[in-house]
Amino acid sequence: MPYAVVTSLQHGEFIDGPVFTVEDLARACGVSPDWVQARVEADVLRVDVVSGAWRFDSVALVRARRIAQLEATFDADPQLAALTADLIEEVTSLRRRLSALGV
Repeated sequence: MPYAVVTSLQHGEFIDGPVFTVEDLARACGVSPDWVQARVEADVLRVDVVSGAWRFDSVALVRARRIAQLEATFDADPQLAALTADLIEEVTSLRRRLSALGV
């Protein structure tokens, strides 16, 4: 894996920059590379193109894991799982902002 800067956050660590390949992401999510490719083509996952190859950052990894889990648990289609993941991410962000404000 290429050198990456790790940033500590309240709820875990995120690696700065796109460092995961399609195969890395698929393996980490317990899915096939075809699953990853289909989610990118459906605009459910964001990808960076580095030297002609797809690369994913740690945010994409967390999102892909969440979408894969939602699809498996609730037999959700990719778009519904992505919408649910969006809502979960938004609630998490709002909770962090409220916490920072002391509410």
